[in-house]
Amino acid sequence: MTVPTLAGRRVLVVGGSAGIGQAFAVRAGQAGAKIAVVGRRADRLGETIDQAGGDGTAIVADLRDADACARIGEEAAAALGAIDLVFIAAGAAALRWVSETTADDWAVAFETNVIGVNLVIKALCPTLEPGAIVAACSSESVGHPHSGLVPYGASKAALEETLRGWRIEHPEFRFSCVAVGATVPTDFGNAFDPETLNQAMELWARHGLARADIMRTDEVADVLVGTFGIAAAYPGVGIEHLTVRSPAGVIGGTEGM
Repeated sequence: MTVPTLAGRRVLVVGGSAGIGQAFAVRAGQAGAKIAVVGRRADRLGETIDQAGGDGTAIVADLRDADACARIGEEAAAALGAIDLVFIAAGAAALRWVSETTADDWAVAFETNVIGVNLVIKALCPTLEPGAIVAACSSESVGHPHSGLVPYGASKAALEETLRGWRIEHPEFRFSCVAVGATVPTDFGNAFDPETLNQAMELWARHGLARADIMRTDEVADVLVGTFGIAAAYPGVGIEHLTVRSPAGVIGGTEGM
């Protein structure tokens, strides 16, 4: 039996300029998918498409801009026609203690991780093939708040709830939540203050929230491209929630509290 892949599938990756989104787009393109990639940095999108084989469409957009979210739908439709798979890996967070979190910090997290994602899905609905998969990256921190990342975890919890809502209201599509554990390399923590990060990591370890090992971004992308490549071939099977994290135990030997 031949294992299905994303070859020939029409794939939109949102958040494809770095990290898991970039690696996913590269692997999908190399597997033979027709890709369009969304991100804020045109130069990085160009690099992604080059690594994917040089054939793809870059869509420069910021999810915090409602008009840009609508434009993503229009440009994706023009580039791909009907879409078989949407993979959303965009995410934003500040590293700050919750008592010091500003209104802007909360706004960035929710406008990017919840509002923008949902506006993009809304804009894409007319273009999605029946049975299309819409997969959005959440975090293993949902239900297990991480010190310094409380707004981020809260926004991802809200994202997960909205995916449940989409699933109920639009059963013609398959909505998948992908909860991801710590992965490197990504740009996620590039702006984090090193001293605050060290303090936060100590607290994560103390509460059983830090894994003894960290996953590699390219390996995570390989697993997800393979998983959704198979799922795309079987429209009667939904993957509602997928958790991807290191199999290594947590530091200290206890699971998250």
